[in-house]
Amino acid sequence: MDRNAYMAEVLRLTRAGQLGKAVTHLRRGLGGSPSSTNAPARPEPATVLSRLDTIPQGSPRTAATALGGEIRHLTHTEPAGTRAYDLYIPTGYTGDPVPLVVMLHGGKQNATDFAAGTRMNEHSERHTFLVAYPEQPTTANSGGYWNWFNPSDQTAGRGEPSIISGITRQVMRDHSVDPARVYIAGLSAGGAMAAVMAATYPDLYAAVGVHSGVTYRAAHDVVSAFAAMRTGGAPASGGDLPLIVFHGDRDTVVAPVNARNLIASRLSAAAATPHERTTTQAGRDSSRPYTHTRYTDPTGAVVAESWIVHGGGHAWYGGDPAGSYTDPHGPDASAEMTRFFLQHPNPRHPPKPAHRLPGGGDEFPTRADAG
Repeated sequence: MDRNAYMAEVLRLTRAGQLGKAVTHLRRGLGGSPSSTNAPARPEPATVLSRLDTIPQGSPRTAATALGGEIRHLTHTEPAGTRAYDLYIPTGYTGDPVPLVVMLHGGKQNATDFAAGTRMNEHSERHTFLVAYPEQPTTANSGGYWNWFNPSDQTAGRGEPSIISGITRQVMRDHSVDPARVYIAGLSAGGAMAAVMAATYPDLYAAVGVHSGVTYRAAHDVVSAFAAMRTGGAPASGGDLPLIVFHGDRDTVVAPVNARNLIASRLSAAAATPHERTTTQAGRDSSRPYTHTRYTDPTGAVVAESWIVHGGGHAWYGGDPAGSYTDPHGPDASAEMTRFFLQHPNPRHPPKPAHRLPGGGDEFPTRADAG
């Protein structure tokens, strides 16, 4: 089959929502193969994403609502379209200004599933911040993927970025949110869209977390999106927001080169060459081995963190198996993202007083731990 015929079949399968078959077909057409003879065979994404462990699955809705906070099911409309979203309001919210974290799910997920799998609501309860979960409908993408690869969805004020930013601002209008502490994170296609939001709305968000995602403008259509997932593409600068990246080095859906590209893209925006500090942690009973690298500017401020999980696939680390696409083994991505976010207020906004824990300690430390 010639290249044009391959691409036509890839597009047909994608529009039919058969992403696994589309990726497999594309790899055959591009002559793709595992990067080494020791690498595992590449299963279809649906197989990789469905479950990495055989732990019995609970109810995502039960897991998401068991913490005592309030979950509101809401919608928001912009000229570009309407999206539903869930908002988690922790029990400790009293009307004083608190941070907001916006979480973008991966393909074939929804807001409830993503909340359960990431356990971000647990961290909301522990640290008292709001969590918004925008939801991508199948009417916008047949697989429920954010359209991070479309040029019309890569620009501020247009497409899905305008809708996601609109949801963010709606939550800020309806609740008491510290404008200096608004953050965004996502998994896979949601991670790629989080990178888009960081690049296009640096005044709105203070920091960004990308889990198993792709760099801003690494692709410009469906075909180049599949290529970028495999090769990293040709990304543009992702802007200067503080960035934390998680990726498994055995990810067969989105290749680990994308994590390196995300970090390189962020460092390219630095005014000076950041200092790199790397630590490698051996695996324990509840954690996979990983390499953690911090990049600090000349003042000692952390501008980026990379967490490469050894032996890890395409899933949210430290997640709850009640949600899909999770790996219950650490490192705990949600805990580390929360820690990273709360250490990075947005310098474009006047700082608010730190929220104080009942015991009197500051909830928002200003320096990263030494690890």
